[in-house]
Amino acid sequence: MKRRPPTLSDVARHAGVSYATADRVVNGRAGVSEKASKRVWAAIETLGYTRNVAAANLSQQRIYRFVIVLPSGSNAFFRRMHELFHDAAEWLLVDHVSLSVDTVEAFDPAALREHLEGLSADEVDGVAVVSSDDARTVAAIAALRAKEIPVITLVSDVPGSARNAYVGIDNVVAGRTIGRLILLAHGGRGGRVLPVVGALSARDHADRLSGMRDVIKASLDIAPVVEGRDRYELVEAQVAQALASDPEITAIYSAGAGNSGLVRVLETLPKSVARPHVFLHELVPHSRRAMEQGLVDIIMDQRPEEEVARVVENLRLLADRRGLLRTEPIVPTIFLRENLPQALPEALEDTG
Repeated sequence: MKRRPPTLSDVARHAGVSYATADRVVNGRAGVSEKASKRVWAAIETLGYTRNVAAANLSQQRIYRFVIVLPSGSNAFFRRMHELFHDAAEWLLVDHVSLSVDTVEAFDPAALREHLEGLSADEVDGVAVVSSDDARTVAAIAALRAKEIPVITLVSDVPGSARNAYVGIDNVVAGRTIGRLILLAHGGRGGRVLPVVGALSARDHADRLSGMRDVIKASLDIAPVVEGRDRYELVEAQVAQALASDPEITAIYSAGAGNSGLVRVLETLPKSVARPHVFLHELVPHSRRAMEQGLVDIIMDQRPEEEVARVVENLRLLADRRGLLRTEPIVPTIFLRENLPQALPEALEDTG
């Protein structure tokens, strides 16, 4: 017969103290002599007692405070994620969890560091952040972890940091997959691919571009990278200029956001000009419409609903000092016109 795990009552009996005294020791409360405290810790080691943090928090009616840090701006994908976290926050309240969403200017590591330092001072119970792979951000994450605040990187990983976990797709694999699809679209013919990113300082965008380049570099040329800062007006202007100055472009791979600007360029192409093959990330209203209109060939979606659920699950496990159940990357969904799901709410429309 399997032995039951030792309880705090067992620890108290073994140490020769009251249950209340043992409880004070394991929960770090005052009012216990050094001699009694040593006996309790010795009993814990002898018996192999493990404190059930979740049960203790429930009995004490403790409320966990989690903060999600997302980029601000008109990015429809992150607005969708913001909405999903807002919905999660409502049902988490009954489980004594307070979840809030903060926003910081995209691609601004100094502002992000300052915000994370503020959270460290607030002593929150867990943070999930869409981060840049920057020394200032790495330092801010390290400061949070030094205070034993769990940190999860979301969408874009910072593998050199002290973060507890990453939730998102494998962006290198995503880029390699797009690269393979670009090769298939060219059918063995030569061509030239225009890459579009928000910023090369964004780890997720850089990883996608790197993966794509590794797959196609032996077969296709690569045009200079467009950095549109995820802003539709910059993407529109720079892509239009690239297409006008380089008629050899046969495909466009947008690894970031601001794609409503790209769609505007595609909509205004002369009918006499062959449309490039177009590959995007994230199924949002404007990208869906562009695919339905025949302007976009492939959309790779990183399934924000799954990412939000995974973040909430992992923050709760980390706060309870339990092991994570799922650490593997999320597998994205690839959409063509033929397998588009039900239309998305227009309220999520990108302002571009």
